[in-house]
Amino acid sequence: MIRQKLKKLYHPIAVLTWLSCFVTPFSAAANNASDWDSTEFTAVRIIAASDSVGNTDRIRLGLQFRMEPGWKIYWRSPGDAGSPPTLDLTNSRNVRDFSFYWPAPQRFLEAGNLETVGYLDGVVFPINVSLEVAGKETFIHGIIDYQACKTICIPIKASVTLTLPQGPGKPSTYVQLIDKYLAKVPVRPTDRSITIEEGSLFGGVPRQELILGLRMDGEFDDPILFVEGPSHFRFNKATKRLSDHSHKVVFRVPVASLSDATLANEALMVTLVDKKVAVEFPIRIDETWYTNERVNFVLLASILGIALLGGLILNLMPCVLPVLAIKVLGVVQHGGGDSRQVRMSFLSSACGILFSFLLLGIGAIALKATGTAVGWGMQFQEPKFLIFLTLVLTIFASNLLGFFEIPIPAWVAKQATPKKNPQFAGSFWTGALATLLATPCSAPFLGTAVGFALTSGPIEIISIFSVLGIGMAIPYLLLAAVPSFATRLPRPGAWMAKVRAVLAVALLGTAIWLLSIIAAQIGSLGGGLLTGLMLACFLIFWISAEKDTVRAKVTTITVLVASVVSFTIPQLVSGQNLAVNSSRVGQGSWKQLDVSVIEKLVNKGNVVFVDITADWCLTCKVNKALVLDKKKVVEQLKKPGIILMQGDWTSPDREISQYLLNFGRYGIPFDAIYGPGAPNGIVLPELLSVSSLLTTLQEASAIAEEDAKQ
Repeated sequence: MIRQKLKKLYHPIAVLTWLSCFVTPFSAAANNASDWDSTEFTAVRIIAASDSVGNTDRIRLGLQFRMEPGWKIYWRSPGDAGSPPTLDLTNSRNVRDFSFYWPAPQRFLEAGNLETVGYLDGVVFPINVSLEVAGKETFIHGIIDYQACKTICIPIKASVTLTLPQGPGKPSTYVQLIDKYLAKVPVRPTDRSITIEEGSLFGGVPRQELILGLRMDGEFDDPILFVEGPSHFRFNKATKRLSDHSHKVVFRVPVASLSDATLANEALMVTLVDKKVAVEFPIRIDETWYTNERVNFVLLASILGIALLGGLILNLMPCVLPVLAIKVLGVVQHGGGDSRQVRMSFLSSACGILFSFLLLGIGAIALKATGTAVGWGMQFQEPKFLIFLTLVLTIFASNLLGFFEIPIPAWVAKQATPKKNPQFAGSFWTGALATLLATPCSAPFLGTAVGFALTSGPIEIISIFSVLGIGMAIPYLLLAAVPSFATRLPRPGAWMAKVRAVLAVALLGTAIWLLSIIAAQIGSLGGGLLTGLMLACFLIFWISAEKDTVRAKVTTITVLVASVVSFTIPQLVSGQNLAVNSSRVGQGSWKQLDVSVIEKLVNKGNVVFVDITADWCLTCKVNKALVLDKKKVVEQLKKPGIILMQGDWTSPDREISQYLLNFGRYGIPFDAIYGPGAPNGIVLPELLSVSSLLTTLQEASAIAEEDAKQ
């Protein structure tokens, strides 16, 4: 029985039938695809969507690449290295022109922190070919130049040929493969289901930052952004933040200029790739741009409200401790005074506060124009600014102790008040100094307002900083509105001498605190020299307290010389300041911040707690004392799988500045927790609490704990 069936199989007709079943697909494939042009690592060929030309003047092809595992080729904009494949059909017959389509690519991190964009293992580039004569046999001869890379890059030239006969076109075996990759080609949206809602350009050449906000009717999953522009710009990997309901995503794209050109008003192509969508938008952007003017107005109005609240809260932050003496003196010195005089004095202080905020805003605009990274409290990273404040505090303290009276120049009094009253001028500059001393740290709501301002244009910056000043000046404005609160205090008398002495000690303590920050920035030698100079100035004021014109002139000249010398010390001891920032972190359980390894640590199931601090950030020190050093928190942070990273921003640090920018933050304290349950990080409030920290730790490690139970 079995033998008879085998005989039937070997019957000549049966043999031909069986052979046709195998030969037909391969012969069809031969008509629908060229031979592979292969190397040791790659292969490329042309495939066709139909088995013949058909009756139209267009045919669909695909340029198919096949690479060994780990090998890749590049996108039309390859990034920091590589070059995209090119196709030349010059020697083809019956071909007028063609369109080449690029499917959505991937991003790769190469050696040396280079970022490239391309395709791994394999890809098909859809091609639409326009024919010279419809329906005529077409001969395709393609010359392909491309680079294939793994650990090294190899330039390759390939040649492929394919003939499509005339006749009615039927779908080939490759039509689905071509359609699959055609669906991955980003297209320009024809409706408003996905839009670029806002954009801004931050900084100046050579390094700028492009910020884009996109909104979709549906939910984003894991969107990736690619930006293309003129060849003298490099667009690095974008960081992203999704909204609570994933309908909006904000990207921040670092931009490096290879020339002195700015990105403003350049033509760009923005490509967004997600699991559900692949779209591209041609845009041209200046400093700040919105697609919806109403969104712009409503957003700015809400930010101004936040700024007002943030400025008011700043009065309650630990940062105001160094200026508490100035605030107290501003109230008690008006005891028993005239209501009108008191009102004008507090209004002058409020004007001084507003003046300082406007000064900070103008400084931010100027720094942005030069391309310098701008941050809230960054003035405390500059030793010369701290030296200036230390000198002023030393003079104020000496004045409170009665060593001399600070003369107010006539031009200052004239500009400060219409009555030319030096008292009002003194109140004005006291308010200005109080503001400068009270702004090294962020307060709740303050970070949101400042972050929006520093990524916007000059008008927004001035508006927001002005409202911040009004917010901080509210207590002074209230006292000006109800001066009886101050006038009911006892009149200044002998008791004021004791109050002034106590307040002078507070100011001297603030000066010592500033000197410790300077020492952390320029080294102990420089800090010691400055401390000696400040002490010398104080002693000179004390010794020359008697009313003597000649002695006063000698004292003034001596103090001026000491002040000038103090500003030269940072340069004189610059060689002594070796890795100051890194020396204060990486001690005990804390490791030095390394942003590049956070993702790898989280992928291994770890929880990473990041703390950005500085010696000049009093709120950071309060957080440490009241929360981070608490036994319950310390025990939790010492558990296996929790890694602590700390960044010191006492001195300027580009990596920390960029890290904060990724979260839209421009000031500290800053704390974030990463984990399997929060791979993008959860930002904690400026003022930490034990409960919020422990809850966030549990949320970030939630997935890891669930896996451990299974």
